[in-house]
Formats: sequence, C-alpha cells, structure tokens
Amino acid sequence: MNHINEQESNSNSGSMPFRLLGGWIEQPSDLQPALEGSVSADVIVVGAGFAGLSTALELTARGAKVVVLEQEFGGFGASGRNAGYLLGSMGIEFEMFAKRVGLEHATKFVNFYDEAVTYVEKRLVELDIDCDYNPSGIIRAVIDQSQEKWLRRSMEIGEKLGSRTRFVDQAEMRARGIPPAFLFGSEQRGGTLNPGKYVSGLRRAAIRAGVKIYEKTPLLSYSEGKTITCKTPHGSATAPIVVLATNAFTPQLGLLRDKVAPVRVSAIETQQLSPQQLESLGWHGREGIITPHLMMESHRLTAHNTMVMTVKKLNYVYGSKTPNVPDNGAYALLAQTLRERHPTLRDIGIKHCWSGYVSVAYDALPVVGTTGIHQNIIYVAGCSGHGLATHSFMGQLLAEKIKRIENPILTALYHKTPSTLPEPFQWCAFKTAFTVARIFDNRTDRKARLITSNSS
Repeated sequence: MNHINEQESNSNSGSMPFRLLGGWIEQPSDLQPALEGSVSADVIVVGAGFAGLSTALELTARGAKVVVLEQEFGGFGASGRNAGYLLGSMGIEFEMFAKRVGLEHATKFVNFYDEAVTYVEKRLVELDIDCDYNPSGIIRAVIDQSQEKWLRRSMEIGEKLGSRTRFVDQAEMRARGIPPAFLFGSEQRGGTLNPGKYVSGLRRAAIRAGVKIYEKTPLLSYSEGKTITCKTPHGSATAPIVVLATNAFTPQLGLLRDKVAPVRVSAIETQQLSPQQLESLGWHGREGIITPHLMMESHRLTAHNTMVMTVKKLNYVYGSKTPNVPDNGAYALLAQTLRERHPTLRDIGIKHCWSGYVSVAYDALPVVGTTGIHQNIIYVAGCSGHGLATHSFMGQLLAEKIKRIENPILTALYHKTPSTLPEPFQWCAFKTAFTVARIFDNRTDRKARLITSNSS
C-alpha cells in the first residue's frame, strides 16, 4: 500500500470517509520517475495540473523541449479535486469585475472566460480525452425569491459585458425535471465532466507528446538570471524560461505572497443512487447547478450516478498554509444541504469527502504576469475556483507568449492586483468575510426552509 493510501485509510471525518486524493483520481500506475541529476530544457513548467499540463502540451506542439516538475503526480492538486464544471463567464461576479477594471476591460475578462469553454471542448476532441463530458449547460438557480433581484441584475450587467445567458423560469425548470428546491435561474452553455479523467487525459497526452514529467519532484528553490536553475531534492533543471503553474501553492515558493491567498474548498460525494432514487429526482438532463449564495452551493450528478456537492463553506488557514486535512464542519454543512435540497435522498450515505485549495486574489480576478531580473519567470494563479476552463486555456495563451505572440486575450488580463494583508490581519479579514457571508446565506436558507415546511 502506498504512502498516500495509508494516510487516507487512517483519516476520517466523523462518519464520512476523508480522501486525501479527492474523489475523482487515483495515483497513476505509470508514475513518472522523480528527477535525479541534472536536465535542461527550453521551458520548465512547475505544476502538473490543468494550467501546467496544457502549457506543456501547447509548447511541445510548437517545437519546444519541456520539462514538468510535479511535487506529487499529475492532477493531485486543485485540478483533481474540483466539482468538474466546464463553466464560462456566468461563474464570475460581473458587477465586481466592472467596478474593479471598468466596463470595457471587464468585457475582455468575460471574453476570456467564455473562450476558455470553447477551448476545452475543442481539446477534448483533439486529444481524444474521454472524461464523461455532458454539455448540458450550467444553471445558476435560486432557492428563494429573495435571490431573484440579484440574479436579474447579474444577468443584466453580464449582458452589457458580452456574457450570454438566458432566464429559465419555473415552468421550464419543472418541465426539465430540475429538482424543485431550485425555483428558477439563468443558464449558460458548458456542462459537467470528470475532472480526474480530464487531467489524467492531459497527463497521458503530454507523456505521449514527449513532455518529460518528473513526479514526486517538489521544487525546493529557483535562481534568477538568463538561465534559471530549479533545484529539487535529488537534482536540478535549467532553462531560459520557467512557468509557475502552482496556483494556491505559489505563495509557498516565495512568490505572490502579497497577491493571492489559498482558500480551502470542500466537497462530498454520495453513495451510488439507486434507479428509484434517480427517478425520484427527475433531473434527466443532469445540468450542473450552482446557487447565488455568497458562498455558493454546487450540485451535480456524475456519470456513475452519484451526487457531488461542493463549497457552501470556505476556510482559510493561518499563514497561507495548505494542509491536506479534513474540514469536518464543511462536510457536515454540505450533508445537511444535500438533505434539504434533495429530500428524496435523505437516507443516502456519503461515500467520501475531500478538500482542496484554490488561489484567490482580493479582487477575485485572475493573476498572470512575469517576474525575475529578466522577466523570464511566468506565473498564473487566482481564477478563484473557476479554473477548469480558464487554467486550461491559459496553456495556449502562455505558450503563445513564450513564442513571442502576445494574444490580446492574455494582454487583457494584465491589471494591478491589490496587495494582500500581512498576518494576523489576513486571517482576521478572511474569517470576518466568511462569517458575514454565512450570516447572509443562513438568512436565505431559513426562508427556503420556511417555504418548504409550509408547502409540505
């Protein structure tokens, strides 16, 4: 039994088994050897998630020799732990983006998010990745009438910024079999997939294309200069360009500590639903559902007939640390929400639960740029939990940049990211923000419960 599985079997979250790897992925049987000795390349990519593997693939297709350094294995981090939503601009807060950078600039951000969906759909075909993609659309669905004003305002501002959504009224929701807890909502193209299968497919494609991936190879330090040296426990890699696709782990490398913070997101997955339970739900289109809570809920069915729910409660660990430990309070809240939104599943068991970290900037905008004496260290982070499409698309944009083609979509992402707070102020700020959000969300949930109890 490998080290990860030993840890996993000794970890638990009350009655809900905690998985160190998340629910979608296993350690690959063809684990790539750790780096031993010295290697050189045209580009070193650090991190084998959506962004890192996509960048490596796109660079290799353009003739570059690429080395990837990964501290665990491809997909171990946030890429293998998210909800599996291929979601475009509807996942962002339009009003906040518009206030932060202005309407014209925000329009370009919206275009980036929506183009990213098209990019992933294209890559699934090009790379022959079977990841159970269901292009069902994504619905942002309200659970109480009090959320309607915000939803319609969001749609209105989004329309001005070029985001294409459509309103789905209650009659259509019921006709489509959407669970009745979700009253009405806005819908956008996209869908759900298995993120473990997707990131594993990128990994296989990269190995097949000749990318040298070194797994179980954490980056210990890197130098600056025309040639950059990345030191690992048993070797080193040199290249004129380094891409740090390390997302929430980037502050631990000494970079972006003043720009992004790692926030812990949690998920639960149910036992497999019986045919009778599936029928009780309706939900034949299996659309991905998110809610407009301040700390949203996401609800989806998988191809193997389980339900996965994520978010509802966020956490920040003092000092921007990222311990891979259970978040029992988050799992309990998700389990309670599962039973409230889907009462026919009240007795279903929880198969397992997991947590992971996303990088968040204070303005919730993506963080991409260059650093170093020669500006040859490229970093990308901060898509705030909506990184499946965007971090994948970033691979093409960064590969073009390295090959001296500045795509205007990438150029539009450059902006001044607000500085984070030092500790203990940052911990206090996050805890306060999360508490306030929970107060507002609890108020909405109480209203929804009251309506449910009065109608039953």
